[in-house]
Amino acid sequence: MMYMHFCKRCNRIHILNGHKINCPGCSETLVELAISFHEFSDMNAQQRADYQTRLGDEQQLAQLQCVYRAGHYRKNCGQTPVL
Repeated sequence: MMYMHFCKRCNRIHILNGHKINCPGCSETLVELAISFHEFSDMNAQQRADYQTRLGDEQQLAQLQCVYRAGHYRKNCGQTPVL
């Protein structure tokens, strides 16, 4: 399955298979995004650029991310992870 990830250091969206932790470009920690691959691919170029701009803002990034919890096999999207 393809998942959307964002690297703050590279300022780049990565489409990766599985729930990855490190950026393939710089090895920094990735942020998994709540948007699906299909939703992202349905966007036009301007919508993608706007979305990436939103990812640069820490507050908006917190709302757009998902936290995958491997032990519980679920994702907490757009909310604080449950510990």
